[in-house]
Amino acid sequence: MELTAPTRRRLFARFPLSPLLLTCAITGLGVWNLASASRNVQGSLWLSQLLWFAGGLAAVLLFALWDYRHLAWLAYPAYAVVILLLLAVAVHGRTIMGARRWLDVGPVHLQPSELAKLAVLLVLARHFHESPPPRRGLRLHQLLLPFALILLPVALVVKQPDLGTALIVAAVGLTLCVFAGIRRTTLVILALAGVTAAGGAWQHFLKGYQKRRIETFLNPAGDSLGAGYHAAQSIIAVGSGRVTGKGWGQGTQTQLSFLPEQHTDFIFSVWAEEHGFIACALLVLLYLALVLWALWVAGVARDRFGSYLAAGVAGLVAWHVFINIGMVSGLLPIVGVTLPLMSYGGSSLLTLLLAVGLVMNVQMRRFG
Repeated sequence: MELTAPTRRRLFARFPLSPLLLTCAITGLGVWNLASASRNVQGSLWLSQLLWFAGGLAAVLLFALWDYRHLAWLAYPAYAVVILLLLAVAVHGRTIMGARRWLDVGPVHLQPSELAKLAVLLVLARHFHESPPPRRGLRLHQLLLPFALILLPVALVVKQPDLGTALIVAAVGLTLCVFAGIRRTTLVILALAGVTAAGGAWQHFLKGYQKRRIETFLNPAGDSLGAGYHAAQSIIAVGSGRVTGKGWGQGTQTQLSFLPEQHTDFIFSVWAEEHGFIACALLVLLYLALVLWALWVAGVARDRFGSYLAAGVAGLVAWHVFINIGMVSGLLPIVGVTLPLMSYGGSSLLTLLLAVGLVMNVQMRRFG
């Protein structure tokens, strides 16, 4: 539907500027932090990230003009396209450091597993919108289709292998299922099934290095120079920042390259070492504000579809932050989850920006 000039003016009068500025603040801090984290890496990663941010921001602003409700009929086609892209990765994907996760699209390296997060979010939002859960919550048989929609991309992502992204895709899907409402008896059954599935995954699906990371988490001092090296160096970096940090570009773990993957998975370790506990607390508060805003939009959305979309985005950001900070501080196993809007990666940044733009779209149209 084409928007008239008065309609555009009314929409942009409701434009949620505060969450956009909040998103820009987190991303800006990320680019600044990345400039320090990548000083010893060939190429200007922070400049590439800044260009992705500019392109993503433009996409968000254009996206605001398009009614999010039109995405409902695109949900299943978009999901199918992402599944095809994941299958293409398995056949023609680019292998980096033993993992086949990227497709070369001209000069751009696309990571379809990032798009799987949005695809699962969209398709489940449409499913629960069209099939409202009963008042007492979903029964086990009513979760079969949602679980199938979640597990298909999760299995393809695990195969790459990319356990971290697979966990996020699964977590986003399960968040929407819980938001829709699940019976207590069903939750107990799912918990027991989850424990059984975890044992099966340990035996048949997890790679050797993934098992060693979990074993190292349970016994941190067991192999601090081998499988536990990443976790040990990260904990040293986080702890050495103390209250106010060592200063931008002055982190020894970072600048002497003791910290592995410091521009992606361990970007929070760089932030903690160079800026300290106070800056870490501030960053967590910024993320919390973003998540609470998305949950508020979920509560005021004009329809179930918009409500599920906003709740899914809140879960997407919250799970990313929780798992990343947990793993780099030694509270969780190392599983390869990036910090949203902070870690280097064009596909990841674009996915998060589009997700934020989706919630902004829902908020702008909550009155009509």
